[in-house]
Amino acid sequence: MSDKMEIYHAATEPVATPLCSVGRKNLDFGPGFYMTDIYVQAVMWANRRAAERQKSAILDVYLLDRESLFKEARIKVFGSYDNEWLNYIVACRKGEPVWQDYDYIEGGVVNDRVIDTVNLFINGLISEEGAIRRLRYLKPNNQICILNQEILDRHLIFNEAIKLSE
Repeated sequence: MSDKMEIYHAATEPVATPLCSVGRKNLDFGPGFYMTDIYVQAVMWANRRAAERQKSAILDVYLLDRESLFKEARIKVFGSYDNEWLNYIVACRKGEPVWQDYDYIEGGVVNDRVIDTVNLFINGLISEEGAIRRLRYLKPNNQICILNQEILDRHLIFNEAIKLSE
């Protein structure tokens, strides 16, 4: 039996039974269920979402059998902010269905520090090389997107929902 890693989903309601079909199509990695393995990042996202919605911040905690998942799923892992990551994110944000080739995608987040550079590139105001040069010095954060409901149901186990704020 393989070890399971703890991962987190930022929310304002507990999500004991996640659904891939609820996600928007033009997100970083396509429509799926998004999580992170970085606790501090998840807490920040949950607090931000709660403030926007004027609700309580909830951190859903799951166990992911990543080793088993990697044996059967179609996987894409971006190890850094590079040309491949940039072009993939841009394609997804433009609505191109590049995500259809994968069940699981993991990599850096287009957050507040990154979005300006991505938008400059999308609008043709900087080159791909210029965008990568600007992104190279940022400490990557991490997001995990599961796009296949069967894979999600088989490999992700809900552990608990933690209320972070009122």
